[in-house]
Amino acid sequence: MDTKALKNILNQALTFFAIFLIINFLYNQFFAPKTSDIPKTGIHFSTSKKEYGLNEVVTATVENYTDHNIVIQNPCPSAPLTVQTLQSGAWQAETATAKISCADQKEYTIVPGAKQILTLQDWNHQFFGNLGQYKLLLTTDGRVLESPEFSVVPESFFGWIWNILIYQPIYNALILFASILPNHDFGLAIILLTILIRTILLIPNQKALKSQKKLQHIQPKINALKEKHGGDQQKIAQETMAIYKEHQVNPFGSCLPLLIQLPILIGLYNVIQSGINPNNTYLLYGALQNFDLSTVNTIFFGILDLTKVNLIALPIIVGLLQFIQLRLSMGQARKNTPKTDKKKPANEMEVANKTMIFIMPFMIAFFTASVPSGVGLYWAFSTIYGIVQQLVVNRQVTQESIQIKEVKKSRDDSRDDKVKIIKT
Repeated sequence: MDTKALKNILNQALTFFAIFLIINFLYNQFFAPKTSDIPKTGIHFSTSKKEYGLNEVVTATVENYTDHNIVIQNPCPSAPLTVQTLQSGAWQAETATAKISCADQKEYTIVPGAKQILTLQDWNHQFFGNLGQYKLLLTTDGRVLESPEFSVVPESFFGWIWNILIYQPIYNALILFASILPNHDFGLAIILLTILIRTILLIPNQKALKSQKKLQHIQPKINALKEKHGGDQQKIAQETMAIYKEHQVNPFGSCLPLLIQLPILIGLYNVIQSGINPNNTYLLYGALQNFDLSTVNTIFFGILDLTKVNLIALPIIVGLLQFIQLRLSMGQARKNTPKTDKKKPANEMEVANKTMIFIMPFMIAFFTASVPSGVGLYWAFSTIYGIVQQLVVNRQVTQESIQIKEVKKSRDDSRDDKVKIIKT
C-alpha cells in the first residue's frame, strides 16, 4: 500500500466519522426522546428490547431513582425474575431451575442513582424456547414491578445458518473433549479444540502468511519502482505485475483465506466465552445431552478459574505472545531493503507497522483482562500455534527467495555468456 492509498483510506475514515457525528448530533437534538421528559423518580424496570429472536438471551435493567438502597433477592437455582407467558388470552407464570452452582450467588443491592442489569442466560431456553408474548415481574422494595410486554420471534436465516454450521459444531467438539478427558478438564478441552481448529485452518492460513511474507520481501523492489518512474502509474503497474509473477506472489492471497477462517474463529471465541452454560445443552448432539456439565473442572491446573476474569498474569502472557508473533510477521520488512536505501526515512506504512507491533499486544492484553480466562487461554495457545506456523513460513519464504535469486543469477550469467559468444 503506497502513501497515496493510505491517505485515501484515512480521509475516507475521517469523512465517515464526521458524518456519523453529525447524524448522531441531529438525532439527539431533534428526534431522540428528551431525558428531561422521563421522570427520575422511583424504580424503573424494563427489558432491553421489545422483540427477541428465538434463543436470544433476554436481559432486563433495574434503575434505582429512590433515596435508599433496594435489594433484589437471588433465589438460585431459580431465576431472580418471574417470567409470564400469554396463553389463551391469560398470563401464566413459568418456572425453571438451572443446574448451576449457587455457592457464589448473592442478592443484588442497588444504591440510589445506580442500575443493575439482570440476565436470564442460565434459564433462557427453558423460559423462551417457544415463540410468543412474554413479560417479566420483579419483586423488590415491597412491590411487584412489571416490565412491558415483549415478543419472541423466529431467529433470522443468518442466525440459523450461524448456529447450524459454526456455533453448534464447535460447541459440541468442546463438550466432547471435556467429557472424555481425565477429570473433565475444561482447560485441556479448550487447548485441544484450539489445536483442532487451527489445524483445520492450517492450509488456508499457511497460504495467507506465506503471501504476506512474500509481499514484505518484494516491497523494497516495488518502492524502488515508484522512485524510478515517478508518477507514471501505468509503467509502475506493469513492472509491479512482473515482480509479482517473478516471485510467484498473489497480492490478494493473504485476504481470502483470512476471510474464510474469520467466522470460525469468532464462533470459537463465542463458544468458549459461553463456557459450560447449562442453558445451551439443547444444542448438544445425541448422547452428549446426557453429560452432566456440573462435573466439568473449570480450574486449570488448580490455579486459574476459567470462568472468571484474570487481571494480571494471563493478560501479560497473552500480550507478550502477541508481540512475538507480530514481530515475526511484520518486524522484518526493512531487513530486505538494499543497503543504499536503509538510511532513507521509513515510509508511512513502515511506521504504521512498527506502531502496530507495540499497540496490538497492549490491546489484546486489555481485551484478555476483560473476558473470562477461558477465552484468554484459547488466545494464548492460538498465538503459540501461530508463532510456530510463522517461523515455518518465514523459513520457507527465505529459502524460496534464495532459490529465485539463484535462478535469476543463473539466467543472467547464461545471457552474459551468449553475449560474449556473439561478440567473439
